[in-house]
Amino acid sequence: MIGAGLGGLALAVRLQSAGVATTLLEAREKPGGCAAWSIREGFIFDAGPVAITDPDSFAELWRLSGQDMARDVTLEPVSPLWRLSWADGSAMDLLADDALMRQEVARMDGRDLPGWQRLLDLGGEALREGLGGLAQQEFSDMRAMLKAVPTLLQHQGWRSLYNMVSSQVGQDKLRQAFSFESLLAGGNPLEANALHGWRHRLEHDTGLWHPKGGLNRMVGALVALFERLGGAIRLGDPVARIEMIGDRATGVVTQGGWRGDADVIASNADLMHSYRDLLGQHPRGRGHAEKLARKQWSPALFALHFGIRGTWPGIPHRSLLLGPRYEGLLTDIFQHGVLPADQMIFLYHPSVTDPGLAPEGCSVFSALAPVPHLGKLPIDWDHMAPLYADRILNEIERRLIPDIRARIITRHHVAPSDFAGDMRAHLGSAFSLAPVNSQSLCLRPHNRDAVIRNLYLVGAGTHPGAGVPYVLAGAKLTAGLMLEG
Repeated sequence: MIGAGLGGLALAVRLQSAGVATTLLEAREKPGGCAAWSIREGFIFDAGPVAITDPDSFAELWRLSGQDMARDVTLEPVSPLWRLSWADGSAMDLLADDALMRQEVARMDGRDLPGWQRLLDLGGEALREGLGGLAQQEFSDMRAMLKAVPTLLQHQGWRSLYNMVSSQVGQDKLRQAFSFESLLAGGNPLEANALHGWRHRLEHDTGLWHPKGGLNRMVGALVALFERLGGAIRLGDPVARIEMIGDRATGVVTQGGWRGDADVIASNADLMHSYRDLLGQHPRGRGHAEKLARKQWSPALFALHFGIRGTWPGIPHRSLLLGPRYEGLLTDIFQHGVLPADQMIFLYHPSVTDPGLAPEGCSVFSALAPVPHLGKLPIDWDHMAPLYADRILNEIERRLIPDIRARIITRHHVAPSDFAGDMRAHLGSAFSLAPVNSQSLCLRPHNRDAVIRNLYLVGAGTHPGAGVPYVLAGAKLTAGLMLEG
């Protein structure tokens, strides 16, 4: 198993629970992939998600071997789910409580209450048919795709999420509030299909949860579970190539010279890296990499992590700072490859829920902004990154923490070039292939390679797609295919 991101860890646990001897290889010194972490001057920074939905999808991994997730992880509830704020000073909370949520919608525009309820109902249908249905099926050919067409038609899968939301609510800020979440999987709300409405409904139904100590504790718990089951993990030694005999994978060789034979191989590495680099000596690797290079890739992220003096109980666990533009901003980032002057900032403040993430009297923050990937915006991020980080701080200073610069104890940033280098993410894309209709279901890379039949894929680049719920669903699907043989 190549790669110890959440998808790789979930797949490794499933295989080991089923009695399949599994060795997990991770290039970096720490497991977690995009859910890695760092500790600086007593502040604990999670690089990726800072909370989870649907905790049962994690707990299921423990139940496979008759164990209890609570042995390894303590989950704390988070509310609100999100706080959205706009440049004009207005704000609204997204909440799991129906009555409170109705009050928030009514405060924005009471005329849109029926439309919000309809969106919630549509989200429930999308949750059943999307995450609960299509995401659990293998789409190995066009026939399988055709079987899904009635479902896609019934749920207006040809429409974009933003278009569907706009058909139900008229107030512009509510349209933004109920469409932005496809961005959490690298999807442009103006392009991602309407079935992505399940994301809001899932948070509404299962709530939001923070693993005490940070998401890194969930990563560590999965590693501990895997090792208790007898699995082996090797860190800090990148895989150099997948060895082949004909069209069959036979093992892997690492950069450090370690060699492992295998009956089956699964890769949680970046999709392009898997084919172009690890399989570059094989015609399938070279040919498929050329096809992947022509596909549409999701945007990159710029992340600024900082620890500051003071506590801020008024800033919730997750916020979204929206600017004066929404559709125009998304078009600039996704289509034009422009680094716009205005921003959309996902602001995470996990220490408001878990003060132990920071020294006493201090707070942990992470600010993430979607930006064009390196293929659309090939700028020198070594030069631009400090300037862009200051731009983000300027906005947070203006809107939330007036003296933020005087309070900063430690800060560091992660630019698209870092995603490309450290995580071998193609074009610095944070979510692999964009979740558009032309790259979904059987049109997305399969969980089992079509030529190398004992090579399997898991993670954001394969079916069903990016985002933690989809990645865990993909691990379950890939495990089923591997166990079937």
